Parts: sequence; C-alpha cells; structure tokens
Amino acid sequence: MSKKALFVWGGWEGHEPKQCVDIFAPILEQDGYSVEVHDSLDIYLDVEHLKQMDLIVQAVTMSEIKNEQLKGLQEAIASGVGFAGWHGGAGDSFRQATDYQFMVGGQWVAHPGGVIHYRVNIIDHDDPITAGLADFEMHSEQYYMHVDPSNEVLATTTFTGEHCPWIDGVVMPVTWKRTWGKGRVFYSSLGHVAKDFDVFEAREMVRRGLHWATR
Repeated sequence: MSKKALFVWGGWEGHEPKQCVDIFAPILEQDGYSVEVHDSLDIYLDVEHLKQMDLIVQAVTMSEIKNEQLKGLQEAIASGVGFAGWHGGAGDSFRQATDYQFMVGGQWVAHPGGVIHYRVNIIDHDDPITAGLADFEMHSEQYYMHVDPSNEVLATTTFTGEHCPWIDGVVMPVTWKRTWGKGRVFYSSLGHVAKDFDVFEAREMVRRGLHWATR
C-alpha cells in the first residue's frame, strides 16, 4: 500500500510555494507515494483526514494560523504523522504561533545581506538524510534562526562578519530532524525560491528528509 503525503502551500508568493511544491510532489509520486495538494490551512481542521496521512509537507510563509488549525495539525503529528518543510514555508510560517515554532524546532529571524553566496557543511555523514553528500555552495538567503537545542542537526552554515560583524563565525543549523509526540519532524532552511533546488544536494536533502519523516 502506497504512503500518503499531503502538501499544503500558501502565504507570501515571493517564496514561490506552489512552484516548490510542484518540484517535490512529483518526486514523491515517482517514489511511490499517493499525493494530495491543498492551498488552505483549513485542511488542518479535518484531524481524522490528517491522521490517515503518513506525511504532511507544508510550504506556507508569513501567514497566520488559527488555534483550531494548529491544534489539528499538532494532534495529527503527535499521533505519528510525519511533518516536513523547508525555508520560510516551515521555518517562518506563523510568527505569532510559538507552539508551532516549538514543534518545528526553530524560527527565522534574519538573512543578513539578503541573497548571498555561502557554504553548507554536512556535519553528520552517517545519517540517511545526509550520507554520501559533500559540503556544497548556495547562492540564496542564508537563514539566521532561533533554534531548539534538542534538534538533531545534520548540516550547518557559518556566518562571516561581512554584513553583521557581531555574528562573525556563528555556526547556524541548516538541516535538522526531531520528534513531536510519535511524529517525526524534518526541516531544511534551504529553498528561498524554486531554482535553489537546482542544487542537487539542497534538493536531495529535502527528498530524503521527506522520506525520513514519513510514518
């Protein structure tokens, strides 16, 4: 029986949420998943439907979530449904919803310099999400985040002092995994726009992360 994945997209269009979902939904279908796509958070109100899923993938940025929607999402994940996302679609979704940030394990706070050149360092070469991948370069937003120390970090990036001298040398998590109740949670800060996933390692980490988070 095929795994079931539910994609939810919306919010600020500058992050190209639909275009990014259009990359990963077909990838999961090729990997044998049954996929459905929604453009409204109201799907989170249907908790029984969510619980029939094996994975929820969210690409919703700079938006707001109602308490009932968040409660439904968290109940489904706690029951064992996986949750995954990238960049602002999961790491800057609902700035007022600290309970949501507690679940994801982080929240975007800055991207010094805007779109810049930076390096991503793989720090766990044994985890199935990052095994066989080497350090790589990105030309995109380098996310500065507030992160949960309980995250299991798989990849990091190091800030220079070029744009903000006081953060020179800060090592920031880029990709991590964690749990919420019985559910697995995966996040990567890469993917400001769809073309960022032309970088093989950026796309492959998310693909593997979606698989890992799946119930």
